[in-house]
Amino acid sequence: MDERSECFSELAEEILVGGAYKATKYLSDKLTIKATRKRYKGKILRGNAIDIVFTVGKPNYEEREKIKRAKKAGQGPIEMTMKYPPKAKRQEGKR
Repeated sequence: MDERSECFSELAEEILVGGAYKATKYLSDKLTIKATRKRYKGKILRGNAIDIVFTVGKPNYEEREKIKRAKKAGQGPIEMTMKYPPKAKRQEGKR
């Protein structure tokens, strides 16, 4: 399989199994592959259908800043980053 094809399956697995709503794979400084699960008003919809949008292209502003900080710190290339939804806080007295 092609390197990009493997990335698509890896990103989809992170969203479906890992629970992330956004996963980004950095192939180089100028090329990223992103997988994003569609949400409604910031909430992940629970249901049978899951929509995942894949984006291949240049890194956005936030990703360029991460790459720049990693280079400045002397780290190697960034492999992958994920974003997870915040945990729901349980309120006292309500069950």
